[in-house]
Amino acid sequence: MNKILFFIIIFLNLISNLTANPNLQARTGILIDYHSDEILYELDPDSQIYPASMTKIMTSIIAFDLLEKNKLSLDDKFTVSENAWRLSQAGYSSMFIMINDQVSVENLLKGIIIASGNDACVALAEGIAGSEENFADMMNEKAEEIGMMSTNFTNSSGINDPDNISTVRDIAIMSKYLIQNYPSYYELFAEKTFTWDRTGGEPIKQGNRNPLLYKNVGVDGVKTGYLAVEKYSLASTMKKNDRRIISVASGFETKNARSLESLKLLNWGFRNTNTFEISKKNLTIFELDTWLGKKDKIQATSKEDYYITINKKDIRYLTVSLEYDGPILAPISKGEQVANIIISKKDNVIKRLPLYASEDLKKVNFFKSLLISLNYLIWGDV
Repeated sequence: MNKILFFIIIFLNLISNLTANPNLQARTGILIDYHSDEILYELDPDSQIYPASMTKIMTSIIAFDLLEKNKLSLDDKFTVSENAWRLSQAGYSSMFIMINDQVSVENLLKGIIIASGNDACVALAEGIAGSEENFADMMNEKAEEIGMMSTNFTNSSGINDPDNISTVRDIAIMSKYLIQNYPSYYELFAEKTFTWDRTGGEPIKQGNRNPLLYKNVGVDGVKTGYLAVEKYSLASTMKKNDRRIISVASGFETKNARSLESLKLLNWGFRNTNTFEISKKNLTIFELDTWLGKKDKIQATSKEDYYITINKKDIRYLTVSLEYDGPILAPISKGEQVANIIISKKDNVIKRLPLYASEDLKKVNFFKSLLISLNYLIWGDV
């Protein structure tokens, strides 16, 4: 074979592998960039699912929220009811707590997050809200607050209720909220083992149910799920350097498929796309020209972090520019929108992001204003 032709074939194969659809072997799935919220891949993402133990992400969020507000302490202890104990019986994921055990919030959270204990979920829910029904109300209020529009929680564990429903899109929203708002508590999701010094027996050591934690590829969460009617599901996230991607998929036929397919999807996202930081809230400074102000320039910043995610094959077409009617006429008030960041691909604007004055700029007095204006008319010097 001609050497040039051979290398052309190899190159085309590499390009094909770089951009090919990941062909996820699941019923429904989604892949999003954590920083930009860009959807990198989706497969029927709004299809209704039974979230199973992924429900426990919200159970943990409710507790974390109360801990952050000092309405709960890791050292607080809750008494295990018969309702909670019954879920420690054979056939369920359990922490193996006993009736009337006094268990700390910290241990219950580890039992929920690491061992996926349904019994720990009920004990925590009853301890916080008095009943699991009341706790489910708290879960649904939080779900609505953070934008989970297709979710209804009926219990704290996700088991055995056809009305406990969600979507992979909503689970992704919930996973991002968890990581973003409770970074120190989120570290529990990366712990690989939990040992419970149970009553009336030898300590029980259990491993984290998330299979991707053991592959040392940058995965540090989030949660597995399984129900016979739903099959296997997984919310997972991978971090490489400063970038993070979140994957949620459900309807895998086997445990092994859940692991392999989720890892394939995460790797596909990193391999095919890049995310760039455009502006950090109140930190990235843009200097804009002004007219008739006490300074020739004014500083502008964004009110939120701006990121852009783009396919690697399209990076050469990406341009970032500033748009404003300048020089900007003083006076200018702090917080006033003064410009836009324009992000374009192949001359098509894909994002227009506002910038705001980070300071007040007063206008010069009348006589200086007149002098500047005359100077401009004569010499064209602003």
